Amino acid sequence: MTRTSPDFLRAQAERLETEPQSRIMEAIPAFSEAEVHRLSDTPPAGAKVHPLVFNMERGVTLDASLEYLRLCPQLQPFDLILANELDDGCSRSGRRDVAREVAEALHMDYVFGLEFIELNDPDCGRHGNAIFSLWPILWAEVLRLPEEYNWFFDRQKRIGGRCAVFAKLDICGQAVGVVSTHLENRTDGAGRQRQMQAVLDEADRVFPDIPVIVGGDLNTNTFDGRNVVEISRLADDPVLLEARIAQIGRYEPLMTACAARGYTAVSGDGMTRRKPLPQGGYLALCLDWILPRGFSVQNSRIVSTLTADCGFAPAAGALAGLRQKELSDHNVVWASLSL
Repeated sequence: MTRTSPDFLRAQAERLETEPQSRIMEAIPAFSEAEVHRLSDTPPAGAKVHPLVFNMERGVTLDASLEYLRLCPQLQPFDLILANELDDGCSRSGRRDVAREVAEALHMDYVFGLEFIELNDPDCGRHGNAIFSLWPILWAEVLRLPEEYNWFFDRQKRIGGRCAVFAKLDICGQAVGVVSTHLENRTDGAGRQRQMQAVLDEADRVFPDIPVIVGGDLNTNTFDGRNVVEISRLADDPVLLEARIAQIGRYEPLMTACAARGYTAVSGDGMTRRKPLPQGGYLALCLDWILPRGFSVQNSRIVSTLTADCGFAPAAGALAGLRQKELSDHNVVWASLSL
């Protein structure tokens, strides 16, 4: 992926005071790049696919997360990871290239899509979404999603916006399309539906008449992430929040849009996100999904990323020595799919 200096990026960022994000992003080649890295060994046998959706929360617990992926019994087997929030060169995660380190450790092909450049980071580090695959990646692209929130004016101060990474895999001679996406949290259900509509339209265009797996953190909160009053109301009324999640399609119309296109919603039947609250505690939300089309769903589950639930960790490993209470504020969604 093309590297640009922090000075160049900060000069481009100054233009955001008066110009749209899309124009500034056009001047930064990395936003449109989807370079396939081939690190996989022998592909799996058989026509079953075992995808994971994992929001890795920047990769700040990378060593422990790699051990978790290798050793957690509930994640086995897996041959495809649709991942969100992977840092590259950010000080908060040790300036590591998280996507490359995951791929090298697990011997998987991968493609990374740049979502944001972090202007608050001293080196203007980056983060984005990725697809990791034991199956050969034949082709890939990055789709920029409709802008629903301008992160330059947020306290996090970023260049960029939400994206989806598309790849075509060869699974036992069958072409299969996969998409890793991360929808906007600082918008409402209608905004997320507009972004998902762009994903579905592009999937129809580039993956006609072949099976498809879409997955990622869809931020299906059931509320507008900018509405602090509504968030506080739901934090004070967990029964109301639970009722909303039980009727998630009513508040998140993207779920209905996906079903209308033939996608089956798989989230393991439970909470996938612990959204921290300023006063302590968290909202239990269902944000992370696997959405297959043209597959039969054999099994699925949500796998905890709480450190306390990692009893399988070896005593001398990175996971057992982790001081944080969780690997990520998102749990993992796992599924077994048959062609």
